[in-house]
Amino acid sequence: MLLLATHPAYDDHDTGQHHPERPARLGAVIRGLDAAGLQEAIIPLAPRPATTTELERVHPRQYLEALAALCAAGGGMIDEDTPVSAASWHAAQLAAGAGMAAVEALEQGLGDVALLAVRPPGHHATPRGGMGFCLLNNVAVTASQLIDRGERVAIVDFDAHHGNGTQDAFWNDPRVLFVSMHQWPLYPGTGDLTETGGEEAPGLTVNLPFPARTTGDVYLRAFDEVVAPACSAFSPTWVLVSAGFDAHRDDPLTELGLTSGDFADLVERIAHIAPRRGRLALFLEGGYDLTALGHSVGAAAAALLGVEHRPERASHDGPGREVVDRVREIRRRFA
Repeated sequence: MLLLATHPAYDDHDTGQHHPERPARLGAVIRGLDAAGLQEAIIPLAPRPATTTELERVHPRQYLEALAALCAAGGGMIDEDTPVSAASWHAAQLAAGAGMAAVEALEQGLGDVALLAVRPPGHHATPRGGMGFCLLNNVAVTASQLIDRGERVAIVDFDAHHGNGTQDAFWNDPRVLFVSMHQWPLYPGTGDLTETGGEEAPGLTVNLPFPARTTGDVYLRAFDEVVAPACSAFSPTWVLVSAGFDAHRDDPLTELGLTSGDFADLVERIAHIAPRRGRLALFLEGGYDLTALGHSVGAAAAALLGVEHRPERASHDGPGREVVDRVREIRRRFA
C-alpha cells in the first residue's frame, strides 16, 4: 500500500503569477495517480508541522525566525527565484513535517512505501537558508531525525537540478550516503563528479552530472554500475528519495531526455535498495510541465506497487555514458 501525504495548505504557498513552482503541480500529481488506477492502493496520510527542534537539526534558529517573520509580514523574496507569501511558513512547516509523519506511519506498518506530494520543495535549501524555490530542506530534516536515532540513511536525488542543500547538510556526515543524478551544467552550478564528500565522510557523496539529452538507459546503467554498489557497501536502514520529475524531456526548465517510462524503471530499481518493506519514502521536488509531471508520478507510483502503467516508452541512445565510466573509476578509490 502507498501512503500519500498532501495537504490543502500547500496550495496557500503563493509564488505569484507565472511562477513554475505553482499550486497546480499538486493537482497534476493527483491526476497522475488517478490515471494510473491506484485509488484502492492509496492510504491518505495527514502531514504534521515540523517542530522547531526537528528543523534545527538542519537549519539554525536565526534563519527559521527570519523566514517566519518575513511570512508574518506578508511575504517577500528570499532570492530572485524564491518568493514567499503570508501562508508560506505554515506550508513549509507541513512540508518538512510530512517526512516525519511518513516515518511514523511506515514504522507502524500502515503502508509499504510513502509518497509525499508536498510544496514548497526542499533540496536546494541549505542549512544557511532557502534558495531555488525551496524554503526548508524536507528530505534533510527527515534524514536528520533518523540518523539521530541511530539509523543509516541513503538519499537518492534524481531531480534534474543538483541537490546542493542536501549535499551541504551531510557533506561530513558518515551516517548518510547522498547520491545525485542531475543535468550539468545547470542551476545551481554544483554537483561536479569530483565532489565526493568531506574528510569525515569520504566517498559518501556521489554525483552523476549528465549532459543535456541524456536518456533513461544511461540513468539505469548509472544506477546499476554506480548507485546500487554504493548503496550495497553503505548498507542503509532507510532510503529517502528526492523525487524531482524535471528530467522529463518536456520540462521547460531543463534539457534532459527522460520519459515517464524511465521514471518507472528508475523508481523500481530504487525500491530494490531499500532494506525491507516500510523503509522507503519519496519526497516531491521538481517537475514543471504539468502533463509530464502527472504521467511521471503515476508511472513511478505504479512501479512501486507492482502495477504496469507507462504512459510513455522508456528512452534510449542519448549521451552520458562517459559520465558513468568516469564516476565508476572515481568510486574505485572508495571501494
